[in-house]
Amino acid sequence: MENNNNRKSVRRQGERRGSERRKGNDRRKNSMPLKNGENERRQGDRRAKDERRKIERRTIQDRRQVNEEDNSYEDIVCGRNAVLELLKSDKDINKIFIENGEKHGSIKEIIARAKENKVVLVEVEKSKLDLMAENNQGVVAIIPPFNYCEVEEILDYAQEKKEDPFILILDGIEDPHNLGSIIRTAETAGVHGIIIPKRRSVSVNSTVAKVSTGAVSYMKIARVNNLNEIIRKLKDYGLWIVAADGEAKTLYYNQDLKGPIALVVGSEGFGISKLVKDNSDILIKIPMKGQITSLNASVSAGIIMYEVVKQRM
Repeated sequence: MENNNNRKSVRRQGERRGSERRKGNDRRKNSMPLKNGENERRQGDRRAKDERRKIERRTIQDRRQVNEEDNSYEDIVCGRNAVLELLKSDKDINKIFIENGEKHGSIKEIIARAKENKVVLVEVEKSKLDLMAENNQGVVAIIPPFNYCEVEEILDYAQEKKEDPFILILDGIEDPHNLGSIIRTAETAGVHGIIIPKRRSVSVNSTVAKVSTGAVSYMKIARVNNLNEIIRKLKDYGLWIVAADGEAKTLYYNQDLKGPIALVVGSEGFGISKLVKDNSDILIKIPMKGQITSLNASVSAGIIMYEVVKQRM
């Protein structure tokens, strides 16, 4: 028994000495000078990593500061033309941020109109504007959430103008660039209002406002829970529901589009939904001569809207 204890004691002592030797080797290895500038390279890598971390921390802090100062940057309008049209429309504006430096061109007019409308102007660095919105052209306006209207307001507006209602219904437009382009064309074509669904559709945001080049400030837009209920309501008001559908037999320019109508345009990928199609009075299509069998939604909407304009002239 005593021999066994002696052997165990010797083994433990040997293990301790081996562990100490390994630690000593590691210390010596770490203290050995690195060859061929390896030490300088490693130090440079560490400095670069530390600098990247600092930049990331500053970016996060800047964004937090921006969001603390102005709560919602979803509701912004950026770009010179869009902000200028916003000022002309007398819509509510919380604040306008202008890039520091010399002021040229339309920026001067924006500043003059903002002062005239008693809108707060703040000069900031370009980096802050870039955090708010890309491609801002040196100006960003902070606005309240977009004020959607009721469908009845669109009908009342047409009545005030003593015109047959011309309404655009958008079924499933999810690209803000498409929506912005459609709003821009609709405003120039004299559309009285646009109806979009709350689900499966893009809402009016800063991208939509910029792409529309300010037309969103003049267009009445209703956002509804159920398109089919609204379609039935419009029928009760005497409107014809005309839907663009690739499988229709009637070409758009052969259809009578005068009188009170609501034009329905669907998304590029899926078109209009089956229920909306079934509830429509008339289906029309744009002829396709090439290999591509569909058009961009904003292009399709523009073609048919201006056929309505042509027939009403």
